[in-house]
Amino acid sequence: MRRRPRAEAGFTLIELMIVIAVIALMSALVVLALPDPRGRVIDAAERFAARARTAHDLAIVEGRSMSIWVSPGGYGFDKRDAGRWVPMSDKPMTVSSWGADIRPVLDEARSRIIFDSTGLASAPMRVQLRRGSEAAAVVTIGADGKVSIDG
Repeated sequence: MRRRPRAEAGFTLIELMIVIAVIALMSALVVLALPDPRGRVIDAAERFAARARTAHDLAIVEGRSMSIWVSPGGYGFDKRDAGRWVPMSDKPMTVSSWGADIRPVLDEARSRIIFDSTGLASAPMRVQLRRGSEAAAVVTIGADGKVSIDG
């Protein structure tokens, strides 16, 4: 019966512990690098700003007033039709929620801004979005209808 030399018998306990420590360290780095499953606050601000720009453009193209309402739970868009406000039912302009744990800082419980057929806004609006200690993103709609994001 042939006997193997000691060097070929396998891994030592120290070698196995080092490999396990390296695997644990790499796993921790991967977990820390994963994005937040709730999304970023700036992403929610960019979605809202893009939809606000769309409402502004639709007011000009369709030649009718469009409004954006903002509440703590979300936001939505209405258009003026036959003398009354009608909720918009087109896919990107439907009522949307802010997202997990995102809360807007508003002057009132529910704010509304109206774009007239020339694209001018009824009043400036500033919506600050926050999630815990994460940096805030601010969407500003100027009286001229310009939409910008800070943060």
